[in-house]
Amino acid sequence: MHKLKVGEVKMNRALVLTALIALLGSPVATPVAAGTAKLERVVMLMRHGIRPPTKAEPVPAGFSDKPWPEWPVKPGLLTPRGAAGVTLLGNGDRAYWISKGLLPAEGCPAGAVTAAASAKQRALRTAESYVAALMPGCDIPVEHPAPDGDDPVFHTLEGVPATFDGHAAFLDAQKMLPKGGLATELRAYRAELVLLQRALGCCAPILCDAAKQPAACPISSLPSVLIENRNDRPNLEGPLGIGSTASQTFLLEYLEGMPMADVAWGRATRADIEKMLRFHPVKFRYENRPEYIARRAGSALAARLVAALAAPAGASKVALFAGHDTNLADVASLFGLHWKVPSYPTDDIPPGSALGFELWTDAHGGVSVRAFFRAQTMDQLRNQVPLDATTQPFRQYLSIPGCGSAPCPLAKFQGIAAARIIRIN
Repeated sequence: MHKLKVGEVKMNRALVLTALIALLGSPVATPVAAGTAKLERVVMLMRHGIRPPTKAEPVPAGFSDKPWPEWPVKPGLLTPRGAAGVTLLGNGDRAYWISKGLLPAEGCPAGAVTAAASAKQRALRTAESYVAALMPGCDIPVEHPAPDGDDPVFHTLEGVPATFDGHAAFLDAQKMLPKGGLATELRAYRAELVLLQRALGCCAPILCDAAKQPAACPISSLPSVLIENRNDRPNLEGPLGIGSTASQTFLLEYLEGMPMADVAWGRATRADIEKMLRFHPVKFRYENRPEYIARRAGSALAARLVAALAAPAGASKVALFAGHDTNLADVASLFGLHWKVPSYPTDDIPPGSALGFELWTDAHGGVSVRAFFRAQTMDQLRNQVPLDATTQPFRQYLSIPGCGSAPCPLAKFQGIAAARIIRIN
């Protein structure tokens, strides 16, 4: 049995069930009247900050001609610079929410901020860094499961493999394919493939400079394939999958502040990285966006988010959930949400970015919900730009399907959530 440390709370499946009960049993409320709204609560699902690749060799052997750059920490761990970037976000959000009257400028009111995280070091340290900046000196505990224990909230599919039908997931993912399948999808990324092969040093002769000796692994000649897994989501492999991983790695090198001579071995400009990032959300489209997958992978987190949002008066003003880009992709897919951060492709999930929901009330008892996406820009994160009341990260309000672009009445939002969220065990 994992022994809890000070400030640590063990998560279990009972919490998920409690969230579902709270979600389905919350009171009905009327929408907010225009011009009289007050921000009452924010619930936010945040991706961890900058990390190295999760493996020493990010792409399969033979697809790059040079050793990958050294990082200051082991694969997959939050870097010191990543923690610093998250701290900047905490500072910026603190200033923003103080200006909205959500948080106090001073003091540590009990329960004003709550935090939960995946047990992965990069997520847990992100939550700790963020709340330390959001409420300085207040020692906010971060709820998380045991490192080697069950995690039904952030890693739902790992705990219930027998109940997940990998074939049904595969068939649903295939519905996302364009006419002509992945071959058609791949043709739309010809320009990005040229950049990818050049960056990896793994080029077909026709795509590389004449003076460059090409490696014997032209990615463009490989097919992209969707691999079915028995009790898991499918995997996108081949050029599109390699492009997703490689472009994300180049982005992380850039955001970590590495010299451009080391970012993609000096073979890619910032503009090139922006173009290659188009590969990244393609992987989400087939592995996270299909309905069968999104509802089963995202329901546990979505239930806790909605339950926290509709908690009784006196509950936390800010409820943080710190996880991974897959968590954000799953929950966003469950609700049908989309966004566009400058310099990133549509629906991409930068390090430290967050998908959130605001609860607004008015003097007449109206209660409404607004969905948003918040992220540092590439320049803000690479340059570690201080964030405050005047210099803010990017924020975008999102249309909630079923509600339109206007704030969504809480009761309507709860109904949408109840119709989408399922129990999978």
